[in-house]
Amino acid sequence: MTVMKTSMRNFFAHKGRMALSAIAVLLSVGFVCGTLVFTDTMSTTFDKLFAATSSDVTVSAKGASDSGETTADNGRPPVMPASVLAEVRKAQGVKSAEGTVFSTSVTVVDADKDSLSPSSGAPTVVGSWNANDARTMKITSGAAPKGADQIMVDADTADKHGLKLGDEIGVISAVGTHEAKISGIADFTVTNPGAAIFYLDTKTAQQTLVGEGGVYTNVNVTAAAGVSDAQLKKNVTAELGGDFQVKTAKETADANQKDVEGFMNVMKYAMLGFAGIAFLVGIFLIINTFSMLVAQRTREIGLMRAIGSSRKQVNRSVLAEALLLGLVGSVLGVGAGVGLAVGLMKLMGQMGMELSTDDLTVAWTTPVVGLVLGVIVTVLAAYLPARRAGKISPMAALRDAGAPADAKAGWIRGIIGTVLTAGGAFALYLAGSADKATDGSLWLGIGVVLSLIGFVVIGPLLAGAVVRVLGAVLLRAFGPVGRMAERNALRNPRRTGATGAALMIGLALVACLSVVGSSMVASATDQLDKTVGTDFIIQSDSGQLITPQAVKAMKATPELERITEYKWTEADFTTPDGKTLKDTAITAADPSYATDLRTETVTGKLTDAYKPDSMSVHEKFAEDHGITLGSKIKVAFKDGSAADLTVRAITSSDVVIDAGAMYTSISTMAKYVPADKMPLDTLVFATAKEGQQDAAYTSLKSALHDYPQYTVRDQTDYKDALKDQIGQLLNMIYGLLALAIIVAVLGVVNTLALSVVERTREIGLMRAIGLSRRQLRRMIRMESVVIALFGALLGLGLGMGWGATAQQLLALEGLMVLDIPWPTIIGVFVGSAFVGLFAALIPAFRAGRMNVLNAIATE
Repeated sequence: MTVMKTSMRNFFAHKGRMALSAIAVLLSVGFVCGTLVFTDTMSTTFDKLFAATSSDVTVSAKGASDSGETTADNGRPPVMPASVLAEVRKAQGVKSAEGTVFSTSVTVVDADKDSLSPSSGAPTVVGSWNANDARTMKITSGAAPKGADQIMVDADTADKHGLKLGDEIGVISAVGTHEAKISGIADFTVTNPGAAIFYLDTKTAQQTLVGEGGVYTNVNVTAAAGVSDAQLKKNVTAELGGDFQVKTAKETADANQKDVEGFMNVMKYAMLGFAGIAFLVGIFLIINTFSMLVAQRTREIGLMRAIGSSRKQVNRSVLAEALLLGLVGSVLGVGAGVGLAVGLMKLMGQMGMELSTDDLTVAWTTPVVGLVLGVIVTVLAAYLPARRAGKISPMAALRDAGAPADAKAGWIRGIIGTVLTAGGAFALYLAGSADKATDGSLWLGIGVVLSLIGFVVIGPLLAGAVVRVLGAVLLRAFGPVGRMAERNALRNPRRTGATGAALMIGLALVACLSVVGSSMVASATDQLDKTVGTDFIIQSDSGQLITPQAVKAMKATPELERITEYKWTEADFTTPDGKTLKDTAITAADPSYATDLRTETVTGKLTDAYKPDSMSVHEKFAEDHGITLGSKIKVAFKDGSAADLTVRAITSSDVVIDAGAMYTSISTMAKYVPADKMPLDTLVFATAKEGQQDAAYTSLKSALHDYPQYTVRDQTDYKDALKDQIGQLLNMIYGLLALAIIVAVLGVVNTLALSVVERTREIGLMRAIGLSRRQLRRMIRMESVVIALFGALLGLGLGMGWGATAQQLLALEGLMVLDIPWPTIIGVFVGSAFVGLFAALIPAFRAGRMNVLNAIATE
């Protein structure tokens, strides 16, 4: 009880000094809990949506995916004859059944040809209005569509784009473009996460999405009273046979949930990973806080030991303070996490993914995880300072309080740090010299962990040398004030090392990812310059296939010399070694593709692969299956017949663009695949006539005005798009890393604040002998800048090493160019100086306001 009373007294006596450590715990716990609440809420939203929209039993075509979405290469949904509906109605236990048609391979535009598709990546769905949809949609204005000239839209999409009754919109599918006027607007009775939904009547949907009547994509079946979904499925399957997919409501909902589960898991674990980094940085802050508090209470602890307190009691007293700190920070963090989740939901709403707070899900495990994690991390971080406190002898009561007992890092720390750093460097060397990316990635992971720990351990030793160099370069110009700032940073290398290490971790990751991202862009750009021999690339950013009508419009452009079509499908390969490889990708293109994409061949000529009944394979595939020039491969085309194709070329596997592709000609594929089953183009290459590139660019865009789902890019556009995609990903990662950097900044603030308290008497004496307030504040700011730059130098150097090694592994996959983004690296280094200045504002202000006499009188 005495230990707890002492801990409580000390905790509340130094609550101001504990505040920043508590904020670090709060932020880290809040990020973890916010991530869990946010992803659980997303899961709940989708669960409710899929449960509400699934009929008791759903019958779909054999070729449909598990979730029922379009999978056909011709851009049309897999369908079944309307006669299936009558057969389903004969099954025992069926109360009602209704045939429907829907597709997600569509683009919907307004009268100005502007897309009405969600910007969040959510699907655009066009389907027939049916009784199952009427359960989850309520018509709020107008009426359901009747006739080919009417269409109904969901209220969220109508609000977002300002649509109203009577507005004309167009549905663009693989069949063509269908125009209709809005006859009604329907609102969801459940939360719509962001999909854009449009309804036609059944006959119009069949013609618009499939191009023929008398077919359905799904049959929605409702069970009679007392009949379970499982029994109904069994009865329907018995009636239909095995030629169709039959799923219960739960199976359909589970399949839909599985589609979004991967995305949610990636988001969840990525965010938790960055929360872990913030926790790691927070550990340094907590260690520094308790180390400095213990040092400042040396005399007090010595007196406690002199009057009978044991080592264990002192140790437990400090750990109890850490426990209180962890509890306070974690409890506040759990609350902040719920607030963060709500904020993320609002942010996703701005981006187009609507999530309702009505579905806010706080599982009982979330606060438990937050509390346990926050308390354990805080107590573990305080263990070393607590152990150090327990070693303080009663004689320490005779010494000056705050005298640092660890002015120099021990030689044992130096040896361990050197060994770990050397081990990390050797592992990175092995990673960079690996022959296989899989082997190298393991060494890379080991090297990153060992080098990071090694730098943390050896940090106090490096602090002396690095701070002196920084002092000589930056601080000497400020005269005595600069020299005092340098000596203050050097007076406790362990503290400076720990503070700098917190910043080092975040900046090392920033530097590493910057190098990798920049190298990927540079490598892809280099590959484009070397291999792409065409002027324009036309494709859909949403993945929609290119329709024959759009290709015809491109071919009508007079300024173009040629158009190259590019298709992709799957086939079953039977190789010379007797193996059958199911669902293997094969690419069909016009013969001019060999000129448009200069793919390196190991053996043979790529142009020969476009001869009748010919193909190419890539080098690794050839080695794995004993294939040489002239070998025959039996290719059973999806939706077509089998062909014996002769291998005329073997391409290099060390490429970035079209890596692993196996080519044949479109005419060869057309020989074995019926015309109505032929895949649509995935992309199209276009080459302008000599000297007419600018005119062709303008004409192509004009020709595709009625096809806004496709984008025309020249090589410069394509490079910019690639750079933007990687840049957006990096910006997202930097945003998540910002939490760790904020915690690191709090660490610098805390170190300086406690250091000012520790040096109160010293500051008073300096003020008494003539140091002005301005000089004092400048000294503290300079000290902070040096500590921040020390952490930045270590972090950026370490991160560039990691990034360069990672690029060596990427080189095994064809990304050959190492590009160091010096503007980013220099910008981060300079920014670190401003971080140091910012962190010193409050400590410097408080130091400048000290009363000189009171400061001198402080013990």
